[in-house]
Amino acid sequence: MLNEFSRTQLLYGKEAMDKLAASRVAVFGIGGVGGYTVEALARSGIGALDIIDDDKVCLTNINRQIIATRKTIGKYKVDVAEERIHDINPECKVRTYKTFYLPETQDQFDFSEYDYVVDAIDTVTGKLTIIENAKKLNVPVISAMGAGNKTDPTRFEVADIYDTSICPLAKVMRHECRKRGIDSLKVVYSQEKPIKPLEDMSISCRQHCVCPPGTVRKCTERRDIPGSTAFVPSVVGLIIAGEIINDLTKEFRV
Repeated sequence: MLNEFSRTQLLYGKEAMDKLAASRVAVFGIGGVGGYTVEALARSGIGALDIIDDDKVCLTNINRQIIATRKTIGKYKVDVAEERIHDINPECKVRTYKTFYLPETQDQFDFSEYDYVVDAIDTVTGKLTIIENAKKLNVPVISAMGAGNKTDPTRFEVADIYDTSICPLAKVMRHECRKRGIDSLKVVYSQEKPIKPLEDMSISCRQHCVCPPGTVRKCTERRDIPGSTAFVPSVVGLIIAGEIINDLTKEFRV
């Protein structure tokens, strides 16, 4: 029967689509990278999504986040994303968490429920906790490395964390993964050297904060405010989604 995923089924087959419909994926962080990952997973027929982010949509998110529009400013990102997912696939089971993922909040999540985990958050401590929890239960996990301050989307690739270079975040993650005995980790990273953002106070969040009321972690409190584009985080998010779909359906493909 013709449905919204028929064109995908022409490539993967019915058994693969049934597998996707029966899969639950957790996406930690639904900003520039994670938002596009969620979008592509929903459009690929994933049957259940857990989306985790405590942030609200901000004016400065519009340049790169698929859920960010003038109409969604001030709304919780997970609420906007949930509505969008259900506009795409009303049958998708969505659980939202207005949570900033850290060791202190990890008990809210049962990783044994997940068929795949996406780490699309910025903090090293949170990233490592996600990865460790997934690895303990042999749940596949993929982690986004630095997408900020980059302008060349063609430089991003999928690799093991120990095969990465150049990326400052990947360097930190290599060191921390080695300390914790994590012997492998699939990541998306770029060898493009980060650009140093302009120090233009006329457009800096440091002096002109536009965070919505009630925002807990304001830009004014961040150590660094990276520059960003519409076409880099989106590519990273779509690469991640592609890896998940292909990994979940590989048993059905020749």
